[in-house]
Amino acid sequence: MQWRILLRRRQSLSVHSIIRFEPLPDREGAFREEVLRVSELTRAEPGCLRIDVFESLRKPFIFAIHSEWADEGSFELHANLPHTVRFLEAAGKLLTHPIQGLRLRRISGIGGDPS
Repeated sequence: MQWRILLRRRQSLSVHSIIRFEPLPDREGAFREEVLRVSELTRAEPGCLRIDVFESLRKPFIFAIHSEWADEGSFELHANLPHTVRFLEAAGKLLTHPIQGLRLRRISGIGGDPS
């Protein structure tokens, strides 16, 4: 029972990020390589609780990242690490749009209300 309380507390304090990416035509493969490379490095960061990369089922290929962080400070640190900065620079040349993400906190979902 104690582990459920700790899990709920962790989930209520954690920060989620969701980012959508639309690569330029014929640049999907190059973008896929970049996003998979940065996700592996990110997964090893101490504040990263989870990172998942998604790809659309049909063309045009759209990618998305969902990540969960221990706290906002962990995410801020991640945003300034060399592998993240390198990814953002590379992605900027491969996408149809500027990168925009959402920083979120969970208010409902698996396990019920996080509070």
